[in-house]
Amino acid sequence: MRAGRPVAFAALLAAAWPAAAAQRGVPVQSAGNPILADGRFYSTDPAPVVIDDTLYILAGRDEAPPDVNDFIMNEWQLLATRDPAAGAWTHYPAVATPEGIFRWAEPGRAYAGQIVKGADGRLYLYAPVLEANTDAKDGFAIGVAVADHPTGPWADAHPTGPIVSQRAPEPNTIQNIDPTVLVDDDGRVYLYWGTFGKLRGIELERDMVTPRGRQIAVTGLTGFFEAPWLMKRKGVYYMLYAGNNAGPDSPCTPTLYHACIAYGTAPTPLGPWTYRGTVLKPVSSTTSHPGAVEYRGQWYLAYHTADGAGGGHFRRSVAIDRLEWDDSVSPPAIRPVVPTRSPQPVPPPSRNIAPAATPAASNEPIPVRYWLRALNDSATRASPLPPEMWGSATAANPPQQWIEYRWQKPVTVSESRIWFVADDAAGIAAPAAWRIEYWNGSWRPVPRADRYGTGVGAFQQTRFAPVRTRCLRAIFQSARASGTNTAMAVQEWEVLTRRPTPVAPSTEPAPPCDPLR
Repeated sequence: MRAGRPVAFAALLAAAWPAAAAQRGVPVQSAGNPILADGRFYSTDPAPVVIDDTLYILAGRDEAPPDVNDFIMNEWQLLATRDPAAGAWTHYPAVATPEGIFRWAEPGRAYAGQIVKGADGRLYLYAPVLEANTDAKDGFAIGVAVADHPTGPWADAHPTGPIVSQRAPEPNTIQNIDPTVLVDDDGRVYLYWGTFGKLRGIELERDMVTPRGRQIAVTGLTGFFEAPWLMKRKGVYYMLYAGNNAGPDSPCTPTLYHACIAYGTAPTPLGPWTYRGTVLKPVSSTTSHPGAVEYRGQWYLAYHTADGAGGGHFRRSVAIDRLEWDDSVSPPAIRPVVPTRSPQPVPPPSRNIAPAATPAASNEPIPVRYWLRALNDSATRASPLPPEMWGSATAANPPQQWIEYRWQKPVTVSESRIWFVADDAAGIAAPAAWRIEYWNGSWRPVPRADRYGTGVGAFQQTRFAPVRTRCLRAIFQSARASGTNTAMAVQEWEVLTRRPTPVAPSTEPAPPCDPLR
């Protein structure tokens, strides 16, 4: 469902922008990443730009409720600083809405845009929006707005309609979002855009809106999924992007839903592009979106995570870290960025010691849409996505599967809680039966287990006589539907001690107990 504000409200807000734009900045003292961390405002799809010795980050705003898996994004906002290291920012909420700028746009879906300075000294906002009253199969289109200041007021620079859609500048069948623009040293302008593995590029005239020449379809960027970011350093053109070449041995991401930030280089602004590697591993949000800029001699990478208070995959928050270069190679390489986070309180002692374990499963490598590490991330959600669970769906589901925890040292446990997931459309059901076994030279059932419930949507708890072990295994018997075995999925598996104890995630994988499995 497309969400947006009523048109009357949007018109009122747009009329108020010129008078209010300069008064909306709110000082923010950030303790680290994410920049806006308290959950009052979520920020996403960062696009940094330096204007008048100030570093600005254009960002969308996530407004989805916690249990809604959809991008509810009605407006763009700005973050500004002259000292990123000090965490001193100014927040400008609601600097623009799609329908407030473009008369031809629908409300809502204020997706990833970018601000650049044109050759005429004015600022141009390239914004993906939904085109109203279109007969295109996919209504996303890219409009261009112009202003004299990043906070606006913004006006449509091409009032006759979008400069990119499924009709313009050439007919296409892709989803036209995620624009990125570079004004080169010689004043020539280049635009790229695309998603779902399709990337297009074109040169624009110096008026910033008129196509010059034909568009190109980009190849050579391994795993490209979406979120391109075009930039230039020392005569080399760089393209950052969200990569999604998933697999257990992938340099990008082990799961289909997550993304890394990868990059490629080219000798000219329109390619040819060569894949160079990964800049940022998957973060806490399933999506990833890069923006990079040089500010006062230091390069920075902006991205988003789910690390804000109450955050999630549709409640994301912008982060920023230093980006470093390796100039000893040609072309210069981007060093992998290690994401930072503001200091976190020491977690209180807990009876759940699962986070300190290394998870394993009978179906490794598990299907790429699931994520084994979700088993003990201490998170349960009302509407989980596939990477927020372990799953076993295959073309031919076996009658039995198991998941396992391994600790570095023996632990004494006496209780377990498992959260099963069911999804009829995906052929996933709770197990017909299950049990817990522990390793003591061989696998043995835990003694005197009181029950093994098979409900979904809540923890199923079982208590048993204390056992001391280094490995624990939950074994599931598949249910049957239409004469076949159903798949199974677990969102979270807790293992409890009798008394709370300090728990820290293991930094090294624990070895298996049963080398033969």
